[in-house]
Amino acid sequence: MNNSNQSENKYVSFVSDVHLLQCIENLYNAYMRAKSNFTKKKFYANKVDTIKLIFDSSFNNLSEEELIKLEISRQIDKSVNNAIGTFHEQILGGINGYENGIMDGFDIKANDNTLFADIKNKHNTMNSSSAESLFQKLARYANDYKEAQCYWVQILATKSFNEKWFSIINGKEYSHSRVYKISGDQFYALLTGNKKAFYELYNALPLAINDFLKTVKEESEQTNFLTTELKDSAKNNKRTILDEITFDNYFYYSGFSKI
Repeated sequence: MNNSNQSENKYVSFVSDVHLLQCIENLYNAYMRAKSNFTKKKFYANKVDTIKLIFDSSFNNLSEEELIKLEISRQIDKSVNNAIGTFHEQILGGINGYENGIMDGFDIKANDNTLFADIKNKHNTMNSSSAESLFQKLARYANDYKEAQCYWVQILATKSFNEKWFSIINGKEYSHSRVYKISGDQFYALLTGNKKAFYELYNALPLAINDFLKTVKEESEQTNFLTTELKDSAKNNKRTILDEITFDNYFYYSGFSKI
């Protein structure tokens, strides 16, 4: 996606309003898919820690329904995290002079091949093997395109930085004169020429999201029915919701079949 900047934007200065709203819609759809695809089978897949839920309910003063909604949201959040990274890729791909990579091995590139970047939403999402593979990939781009600066982008980093990526990974030293690691704020600044571009996006999102949600037809909104399913099942079996979940997960444990 690549849109020309508009002279007067409502939201941010570096991508068009249409582009920003499209990126928000894409992320909204990812949230809705995650909710609609989240079944009881998926909820139970890794076993629900109902001992922890008892403490959560008591210490955090949560009703059973509030507790289950939070636990469902926590599990859905795992699948939404990747979509957040994609959101940033799509936003950045809408900046004039840059584009997204689709099945090309990079997330963002300059149209003139002077920049390639791999975007991670958080700084701690890679193990040593993944880091080694990423460095080697960026180094290949730097070697193939002699004018290119290549970046490992950490949208949510532990500090603000833009520096050469030198590292010892799996016992090997890795460095390249044109391979860098960079925080999200500085990468947004690099592509836009605006030091506060990331902050500008942060400030604009509540208004842009609200404007987008006004366009969503109520009848097309998807709802997660798992909470209702659990409540109905618990009622039919004369159990609390927590007991119902505990029985479903641990009925084969001694004594639990009597719940």
